[in-house]
Amino acid sequence: MKNIIFIAPPAAGKGTQSELISNKYHIPHISTGDILRKVMKEDSEIGEYVLEVISSGNLVKDEIMYSLIEKRLGEKDCQEGYILDGFPRNVEQAKKYDEILDHLGQELGYVIALEIDEKLLAKRITGRRVCEDCGTIYNINEPSETPEIESTCDICGGKLYQRNDDNLESFKNRYQVYLEKTGPLKDYYEKKKVLYKVNGNQSIDEIFEDIVALLEEHK
Repeated sequence: MKNIIFIAPPAAGKGTQSELISNKYHIPHISTGDILRKVMKEDSEIGEYVLEVISSGNLVKDEIMYSLIEKRLGEKDCQEGYILDGFPRNVEQAKKYDEILDHLGQELGYVIALEIDEKLLAKRITGRRVCEDCGTIYNINEPSETPEIESTCDICGGKLYQRNDDNLESFKNRYQVYLEKTGPLKDYYEKKKVLYKVNGNQSIDEIFEDIVALLEEHK
């Protein structure tokens, strides 16, 4: 199995597909958020720095983030492949990622773009509900993803809530940023002949099947 990057707009199901692929192929699903949370728990100078920056609502310096990503991707569990979530987000980061892969002696692998209609994304965003206890995600606008009891988690009975940024105005802003930043990124990877497009308007299972099919075809 090769390394995988997902490119997708907000609420396209990137996290869900990452977990499904991770479980099927037994490769780690790595997010930049997970990397930072792990570092913050360390009793080290870098750990203290990241904790202070995140706690103040600021962003970690790019060079430090690049260093942390390279360190994580160099760990033993990544040798047979991994799914990288949340990076790169623009062409500048993509070029830096190329350098990181060169240092590690790894291949770029697959860049999978989930293509999905804007109206469907807006529907998913505004209908998304999250359990405050276990984090399970539901969607009241999707019959197959609604909880059995309104506002109550099927798994643990916790209360469901709507995130502050899961509204139409916030979605439009985030989607515009995605178009501006990711359009060039998709072009960048298409020129490298590693970009694979998947129809994201389908069900979770159908999207997963399409992703598995392309991974098997291009082994």
